Parts: sequence; structure tokens; C-alpha cells
Amino acid sequence: MQEFEKLIKIMQQLRDPQSGCPWDRQQSFQTIAPYTLEEAYEVVDAIDRGNMDDLCDELGDLLLQVVYHSQMASEQGIFDISDVLQAIVKKLIRRHPHIFKSNGFEGQQMDSVKAIKSAWEVQKSTERKSKTEPSDGPHSVLDGIALSLPALRRGLKMQQRAAHQGFDWQDIKPIFDKVLEELDEVRYEVESQAEHEKIENEIGDLYFTVTNLARHLQVDPETAARKANAKFENRFRGIEARLDEKGLEMNQLTAHELEQLWQQVKKEFE
Repeated sequence: MQEFEKLIKIMQQLRDPQSGCPWDRQQSFQTIAPYTLEEAYEVVDAIDRGNMDDLCDELGDLLLQVVYHSQMASEQGIFDISDVLQAIVKKLIRRHPHIFKSNGFEGQQMDSVKAIKSAWEVQKSTERKSKTEPSDGPHSVLDGIALSLPALRRGLKMQQRAAHQGFDWQDIKPIFDKVLEELDEVRYEVESQAEHEKIENEIGDLYFTVTNLARHLQVDPETAARKANAKFENRFRGIEARLDEKGLEMNQLTAHELEQLWQQVKKEFE
């Protein structure tokens, strides 16, 4: 706690109107938001790489973002870091009634992860409804899913909420059929030389359906995509390394030669 309080005081000093850092003083919620997003991704990257030293460092950077936003809010009299901490404490207690024996769950046990997740979603839905103002229009279970989320993550969250309401496929076979259907539609638009927007829409439908397939297979689509990116990067760098050894440029090889080299490198990284 002493270190946390020291961090808060450092941020206050950096934002001091007279003696603070000129760069820190001129920042706003909007200008800091991209850094917040970047730091969150760097935390995930450290986890994916299994580097715990980097994870410790990146978690500090992410914590700084929380303190930074809280300090700016405090300066405007909106809320401060204490309000942030109180809010998350209350939320955790509210969403874990089976642990903290609240909300009528006294004496009840929820040993099943499925039951716990179900109760969690019910509580989150209640919270969303309580935040909806009459002037906001009709309530939807899709309310509150941030538009700034990566597209695959946002699609997954929408699908999860819809499924919680019973709007879902009951088994996986029709989803495979739907993936093939969406792929055929992409092919049709391409072969018909359709407008770019039509092709874009069909590819979007394909992504959304594959996300649904991943959800039913209990695969996180964003994690799967990151791993696919990492796999391609490793293999491509392997090709570059082989070409460097031979003093060759990639554009000097034929498509067939590149495919052969790709297959060789694939075996090395399996």
C-alpha cells in the first residue's frame, strides 16, 4: 500500500499545474486512452511469451494508466482513485454472492463453474438494466459492449450474451455448414466481380461465423488469431533466414520454390 500511495503522489506531482511535467499536464482522457489500450495488449503479449519479468513490468505500466485516468478525473471533481477501488470491491462482492453470502445466496453452494458463470451473467444483466436511462431507448442485452473492442472479441461477447438468452445453435454441425455457406458466398461475390463493399460484408459474415464456431469449441478466437499470427511470423522469419544464408532475395524465387521452402520451414517449427 505504501508503494501504491507513492505512485498516486508521483502522478499528482506530474500533473501539478505549476511544477508538473509539461507533457503530463497537457494530457486528457482522450489522449491517454491509446496508451491504456497499448499497455493492456503488452500485458497479454508478456503472458503469451511466458515472460514473468516483463509481465511484472507491464502490469505496472497498466496500473499507471488506472492512476493516470483517476488523477485527471479527480482534478475535474468527477471521481478519484478511492472511488475506483470502492467500485471494483463492491462489484466483486456483488458478483460473487456464493462466496460473500449476499443477494439471497446465504447457505447456497455453487460448485459448478457453469452455474457460477450463469449467475455472473444474470448479475451483469441486472447491472446493465439499472444503468439504462429511459431516454436511452429500449434495453438490449447487447448494451455496454464497447465499440473499441477488437472485432473478434466484440463479436464473441455479443454471441455469448445472445446465447445466454437462448439464441444459439444447439449443436455444432449446423455451424460447420454455415461456415461453408459463408465461404461460398465470398467466392460467389469474388467470381462475380462484385463491388468491394459486398465482398467486405461477406468476409465479415465469415469471420463472425468462424467466431461462433470457435465459441462452441471453447476456443477463444482472439487467442487463436494471435497464435496464428505468431506461427506465420516464425515461419516467415525462418524463410528469410534461409534466404539470407544463401544470399538470395525472396523475389528471385518462383512461386513453386517459395512453396517448397515454406513447407520445409513448417516442418522445423511444428
